[in-house]
Amino acid sequence: MKALAHRVILSSGWARFLIAVAAGALGALAMPPFGVLPALAVSLPVAVWLLDGAAEGGGRFSRGTLAAAAWIGWSFGFGYFVAGLWWLGAAFLVEPDQFALLMPLGVLGLPAGLALFPAIGFVLARLLWTPGAARLFALAVGLGVSEWLRGTILTGFPWNEFGMALGAHLVLAQGASVVGLQGLTALAVLVCATPATLGTGRDGRGRWLAPALGLVCLAGLAGFGLWRLSGPAVATVPGVKLRIVQPNVPQDDKFRPENAPAIMSRYLSLSDRATSPQRTGIADVTHLVWPESAFPFVLAREPAALAQIGRLLPPSGVLVTGAVRMTEPLPGEKGRRFYNAIQVVGHDGVIVDSSDKVHLVPFGEYLPLSGLLTSLGLRQFVNAPGGFEAGVRRKMLRVPGLPPVSPLVCYEAIFPGEVRPAEGEPGLLLNVTNDAWFGTTPGPWQHFAQARLRTIEEGLPLVRAANSGISAVVDPYGRITGMLTLGVEGVLDASLPVATPPTPFSRWPFLYWIELSVFLSCSQIRRRNV
Repeated sequence: MKALAHRVILSSGWARFLIAVAAGALGALAMPPFGVLPALAVSLPVAVWLLDGAAEGGGRFSRGTLAAAAWIGWSFGFGYFVAGLWWLGAAFLVEPDQFALLMPLGVLGLPAGLALFPAIGFVLARLLWTPGAARLFALAVGLGVSEWLRGTILTGFPWNEFGMALGAHLVLAQGASVVGLQGLTALAVLVCATPATLGTGRDGRGRWLAPALGLVCLAGLAGFGLWRLSGPAVATVPGVKLRIVQPNVPQDDKFRPENAPAIMSRYLSLSDRATSPQRTGIADVTHLVWPESAFPFVLAREPAALAQIGRLLPPSGVLVTGAVRMTEPLPGEKGRRFYNAIQVVGHDGVIVDSSDKVHLVPFGEYLPLSGLLTSLGLRQFVNAPGGFEAGVRRKMLRVPGLPPVSPLVCYEAIFPGEVRPAEGEPGLLLNVTNDAWFGTTPGPWQHFAQARLRTIEEGLPLVRAANSGISAVVDPYGRITGMLTLGVEGVLDASLPVATPPTPFSRWPFLYWIELSVFLSCSQIRRRNV
């Protein structure tokens, strides 16, 4: 181990770059759907050794040292994001005549941009670097801050934060109820970096101290998770019978208006499908759930479609569905406005409530710097004239017969601490999505894992409907009570679990910053190498 560490520390040039890229790519195996936590425990010690070798003369504050740390961090991040997000390329093949030539921008360009954040994290860590095990806390602080920045700057993209290495495992994920995903990130970095001392500590049993303490920390987290999951079974909301429809409509079919009648027929027939001798159809369903952007038309503008829905629903039934909402131009405006929304349709075919998506997907639903990029021939993936408009704020969705609903459209479910409306206390998270963009790649599994972690953070059950992806009902501890897997067409009948009392994270989201402050203090404790 010492020989390996020595070679990594002394590496330079292309060797250093390739080692950093390979280490980052290996760390991506700790993310869903693979969940190989030991991969991060190999990846991060290499990062520590690389940072040990970043001293370019002049001390830890010298320009050369910080530039070396930034380059190592960027290289590590580039490998991590290419290996973890390669599946984004599938979206460029939905309309290959429009987007196939741009695939390198998604597969390599986006990881190159995202890698700037680990570069920042490695520079921060190097500024805090001290000898011995204290430098592990420095790395946890540096990457903890940079991952928070990644989830915040330019609307944020907290996909595959390092904390998902713990969040992918139900027992370990329970810590998110206290410190959230970002707290798990700092903890995952600290614990998984501890084997670095095996290669740089002095000989003897002392160099095993940090890895041993890392295992104790991991065991403590697992113990907390087992205790939290050992309670009685979660009760269900009385009188609620859910039916979630996963139609598995190919993404390129959804773009064609001429397919509207066939798509509508598919939804209607699936919704009334018999799933067992005891469940003969939709007659006893109280709440029917369809996924994001279920129709290639504006639902409110199609009275025939609303009438079909009204005839389908039983007298006490309600449909909750993703749909495009359109408004006419206001005085002085040139065109109509389009919103990616969730709408509630009663048994009489009337839309009774609607909630617009607040957090839009850059390049997917709107085009940043649209004037410049449009002139270059680029457009967003979803072909709404001018792109979608963002909702003003997340509002509670009122669905007859359900507790207050926090509506989340597509990737809004990946943002920790942002899933609760400002007013009132929700009783569940409702996530409608369309992951057909990404086929049967790891992307939809990663998306689901992140949405699932929100239940643990907030103590709220999740009802999730995907066109193709993973449709599921999840209880407030992250346990899946029913699921339709990726790439299948079907319906899921389920009850609705009740919410738990508010979690520490939902009450005091600043606990993560307290954790990071403790790590910062520990990073400055100078000790002999261990």
